[in-house]
Amino acid sequence: MVINGSHLNSSSAVLYRPPWVTTTLGCFLIFTIVVDILGNLLVIFSVYRNKKLRNAGNIFVVSLAVADLVVAIYPYPLVLTSIFHNGWNLGYVHCQISGFLMGVSVIGSIFNITGIAINRYCYICHSLKYDKLYSDKNSVCYVMLIWLLTVVAIVPNLFVGSLQYDPRVYSCTFEQSASSAYTIAVVFFHFILPIMIVTYCYLRIWILVIQVRRRVKPDNRPKITPHDVRNFVTMFVVFVLFAVCWAPLNLIGLAVAIKPQVVVPLIPEWLFVSSYFMAYFNSCLNAIVYGVLNQNFRREYKRIVWNTDKGIVHQRGEGSTVPVKSTWLT
Repeated sequence: MVINGSHLNSSSAVLYRPPWVTTTLGCFLIFTIVVDILGNLLVIFSVYRNKKLRNAGNIFVVSLAVADLVVAIYPYPLVLTSIFHNGWNLGYVHCQISGFLMGVSVIGSIFNITGIAINRYCYICHSLKYDKLYSDKNSVCYVMLIWLLTVVAIVPNLFVGSLQYDPRVYSCTFEQSASSAYTIAVVFFHFILPIMIVTYCYLRIWILVIQVRRRVKPDNRPKITPHDVRNFVTMFVVFVLFAVCWAPLNLIGLAVAIKPQVVVPLIPEWLFVSSYFMAYFNSCLNAIVYGVLNQNFRREYKRIVWNTDKGIVHQRGEGSTVPVKSTWLT
């Protein structure tokens, strides 16, 4: 990207900032990495251990947790190294791998969030067909399709040359000004279109919930339980947080792609950096949302952290009598 006429995508470029800036960014990223790893591992182990959570719908939740874990395990530690060395000293290959995996994580996240929204839409608005649409086998196939589409969506970056080091954010990441047409396509297909699909699904669910509460629901439609509503709200919050955290960066990218010479000089560095680290922070939020809003996840978190043996015994005692369909994220 060009700012004030100077290119900032060289791996040897450095920025001179007050020490408190790099210290703040480093501490912020360390916090994100720790919470990301611990939180998403808790999500995965909770679904694995608890039969109430081990069902077809939660396959997408686990897949989303994996997408969040990807960045905390490899790209973020490399960014952290870059912060404290004030530059990228890990070579071209690590730069490309880091940028590629960061793209896999973010696109995998939005595709999984879209998959969750469609799942919730089918469960609540087309519940009579849900068991057939979301059998265990079908759900695994859907998740595999999500990751296949994610990889396909990222591969063009390797040929466009859009994965470059940006010293302003200490990251090997997507270069918004590498290709205007490509950037516009990325923002539309990887952010705006999924957001539109998710918004449609959740809007239809909200309308049905309101109809149920006002007792104008058709008699032939199965009832919506309070558990269904709470679970829907949980995943709706996950979607909203993702949209809020990633919207600034995508809007900046879209503006830069449309009129780079006009827009780029107008974007203050603090806004650009804040938008990036705000997006990075999203990877550690989902596990917190589940713990705060979902009783079963919260209980399983406590069992894993405080009393593993008791958790296993309790799980074995309560598992087999709970119907799979009625326990999605309950």
